[in-house]
Amino acid sequence: MKFYTIRDLRTTPKALWNNLSNDGEVVITNNGKPTAILFDIADGDLEEILKAVRQARAMIAFNSMKSKAEKKGYMSDEEIEEEIKKVRKGE
Repeated sequence: MKFYTIRDLRTTPKALWNNLSNDGEVVITNNGKPTAILFDIADGDLEEILKAVRQARAMIAFNSMKSKAEKKGYMSDEEIEEEIKKVRKGE
């Protein structure tokens, strides 16, 4: 995966587009930090790619919330499952 600055978008767009076509994705940085990802969708379905990206972002958000909850002392998935099993057994 290649990294390009925002300035590269203006100064060397041909190289960026060539790498995008070859590699399928490039990362755009701003002040040295990743800001955006460009995906090549020439052979793909835009809706399918958007769906996959949105699912990935949702999973990242879910995992972040879960991690924060565990740090605050909330029950983990395993603990919840164990409690459910106990209730079902009548303990």
